[in-house]
Amino acid sequence: MFDLDLIKKTYGNFGPRIEKARKVLKRPLALSEKILYSHLFNPEKVEDFKRGVDYVDFAPDRVAMQDATAQMALLQFMNSGKEKTAVPSTVHCDHLIQASVGGRTDLKFALETNKEVFNFLESVSNKYGIGFWKPGAGIIHQVVLENYAFPGGMMIGTDSHTVNAGGLGMVAIGVGGADAVDVMAGMPWELKFPKLIGVKLTGKLSGWTAPKDIILKVAGLLTVKGGTGYIIEYFGEGAKSLSATGKGTICNMGAEVGATTSTFGYDESMERYLRATGRAEVADLANNIQEHLTADEEVYANPEKYFDQLIEINLDELEPHLNGPFTPDLATPISKVAEAAKENGWPTKIEVGLIGSCTNSSYEDISRAASLAQQAVDKKLKTKAKFTITPGSEQVRYTIERDGFISIFDKIGASVFANACGPCIGQWNRAGAEKEEKNTIVHSFNRNFSKRADGNPNTHAFVASPELVTALAIAGDLTFNPLTDKLINEAGEEVSLEPPTGEELPSKGFAVEDAGYQAPAQDGASVQVVVAPDSNRLQLLSAFEPWDGKNLTGARLLIKAQGKCTTDHISMAGPWLRFRGHLDNISNNMLIGAVNAFNGKTNDVKSQLTGEYDEVPKVQRAYKAANVPTVVVGDHNYGEGSSREHAAMEPRHLGVKAVIVKSFARIHETNLKKQGMLALTFDNEADYDKIQEDDTFNFVDLEAFAPDKSLTLEVGHADGSKETIQLNHSYNDQQIAWFKAGSALNLIKQQNN
Repeated sequence: MFDLDLIKKTYGNFGPRIEKARKVLKRPLALSEKILYSHLFNPEKVEDFKRGVDYVDFAPDRVAMQDATAQMALLQFMNSGKEKTAVPSTVHCDHLIQASVGGRTDLKFALETNKEVFNFLESVSNKYGIGFWKPGAGIIHQVVLENYAFPGGMMIGTDSHTVNAGGLGMVAIGVGGADAVDVMAGMPWELKFPKLIGVKLTGKLSGWTAPKDIILKVAGLLTVKGGTGYIIEYFGEGAKSLSATGKGTICNMGAEVGATTSTFGYDESMERYLRATGRAEVADLANNIQEHLTADEEVYANPEKYFDQLIEINLDELEPHLNGPFTPDLATPISKVAEAAKENGWPTKIEVGLIGSCTNSSYEDISRAASLAQQAVDKKLKTKAKFTITPGSEQVRYTIERDGFISIFDKIGASVFANACGPCIGQWNRAGAEKEEKNTIVHSFNRNFSKRADGNPNTHAFVASPELVTALAIAGDLTFNPLTDKLINEAGEEVSLEPPTGEELPSKGFAVEDAGYQAPAQDGASVQVVVAPDSNRLQLLSAFEPWDGKNLTGARLLIKAQGKCTTDHISMAGPWLRFRGHLDNISNNMLIGAVNAFNGKTNDVKSQLTGEYDEVPKVQRAYKAANVPTVVVGDHNYGEGSSREHAAMEPRHLGVKAVIVKSFARIHETNLKKQGMLALTFDNEADYDKIQEDDTFNFVDLEAFAPDKSLTLEVGHADGSKETIQLNHSYNDQQIAWFKAGSALNLIKQQNN
């Protein structure tokens, strides 16, 4: 068991700190507020922080990093001057394993092809006191839930779905690697104090409806940006009726509405999960302070007084949902899917059904899907679509194999992939994807952006619960509604699928032979971290240049991105993951997925140096060589999606000076600031339309850059005319210091010297 002393210390401080906050605020507190106020970096300075306004310094309990983002985070930490991490930290090798043939074969191939990176991560972890979870151990968020998450805790992780730990009552937040470096270096971690959305759940799930349907419904209500700047706190009798892993599923996909994080109050389901995963002592400790691990009674009794927004969902009436394609907030109840498919021209033949991932890979999820697979066998149904399972951890995989679920899936011809992210993040060697044929897949993952799973822009990906995905894979038809429709079996008979059944936790307990954990050396001083100078996978970092203190003039437009521009568009995953530790190489994918507003094409922009169109990175490298500053212009919710800071580091490395958009996704805006970039928003959104392809940009008052003071941009058009545009920003004094120093890391080094 991990972190017992840390948890005892956290719980020992909990009551007194909450009471102090309650006296200052003079009102009852929501759970989210209790956790935030109990984790202030300076607990003596308690104020009534204004939600959505005040930047506050926090002291998270721990840091988690996945292998793709850990490379850059640890390369930065190596430059911090610290000998050991200040808080417990872990690395999880889950992103670099490509799903292709099957679990064992794919893992063996990944170990061979990524040996250099895995060895680097292992040696850095060993040197700096970081726990290392080997390739095949499982997906970071499932492993964290099984081993590290605890009620009332606060953690950050270099992955947007760190929020999964809210299933055990944590405030767990996805960040960029530079934020992780701050915390690992013992520095305060800064966050704008979140606003609160309360989601009251009444009734109880039954039949075909699953916890996944709750967040699919919420995504439809809030959209992909409706949760930005908020913590979503779930409560009510319906919340208490959910399993801890079901809660984790809901919190996991809170990232898809832009929420800072999501959480639930401590209850009996969390206690059951803690005990089932070998953490009875943590459950006992939580029971001793359980009144502090949920909101004050008055908050849930009168939620409209204490939350900034309130949503109510009756679980008795909730219908299974199918969200997509191309965006996780296009929510369609299963009864309306056939109609929507016809109206929108969605391909109705399902090619592949995929279950698992960090979102839905619990024992409960797999057992309920297995019950449907067994029905298919018993009722002589032949599965019409290909079917895959991605276990979330070796503990889950070993246990479901022991309990016979994998053998059931074998009977319907399913493939079991490695305990890794796989298709969910584009690590899927899908045969035929290169043909870019129009097709449909259904999965229980969290994101379904264009090209996300298989690189094919014409793959229509729909998100659903594992149960619904399994039923749809059996039917092979997107319009099939298992609540009402029948199927024809191999004997020509009409049969129905009964509602799925399963177990919240394994009756025989969890089991595993080798969970995959490797503890670091007690003293890592003698451990050598070697990065070959000619490596194309790893590259030691050089510090970014500080600001010269002058106004930025003569800048040109690199790209004006049209519509949705996620971190997948800015810095693609999939095959590019192999360059996550090599900033220069991965910069060759910078903005290649963004749509150029002037020609509707991707990776095709005009160079003002030559007048010719070329690939975005090539054009930008030429600007950098010519010492010409550039800007990127974008639409709403720019940087939505993954926490990958490469989407900020690549433009910084290649010489982009500013990103100007209608609005930012939270993590990406912070990442830009951390790397010394200008992250700015149009004061008048209509000014986006004024930006022309051949414009020149002058920031006329950057020398007076200050908090709460807008910047003035002079835009010169090719015809000689000029326009003045006002740009807003959310920089405080500390963040402006990052900009002046060239990056947050530069500032840390200055302070350490």
